[in-house]
Amino acid sequence: MRLLLNVLWFIFGGWISGSLWILAGVIFAITIVGLPWTPAAFRLAGFSYFPFGKILIDRDDGPASLLLNVLWLIFAGWWLALHHLVLAAALAVTIIGIPFAWQHVKLALASLTPVGKAVVEA
Repeated sequence: MRLLLNVLWFIFGGWISGSLWILAGVIFAITIVGLPWTPAAFRLAGFSYFPFGKILIDRDDGPASLLLNVLWLIFAGWWLALHHLVLAAALAVTIIGIPFAWQHVKLALASLTPVGKAVVEA
């Protein structure tokens, strides 16, 4: 079932979400100053491409993680969260789209504070 949901997710828009995460990571990597955010963006890009069967957990990274998350929210997090919330609202209208909408809501929350998150198998 996970495979089917992940394939449908990827075909019907997951590739866009994952690509936006990769774009954010590349933009931060190019700036050199943004290198601390790049691994988090790439980690969540993989989760965004194939989210079913995986969960996000918080790692305790201390006060540096908090500072990085605040700066992330200002520069990139809000537009990624907005992207996921718009897609979630559109998918929630249909009954079939509700599981996909729920994944977008989880990704929107992760978009706000991605530093210190880990992706693990469920």
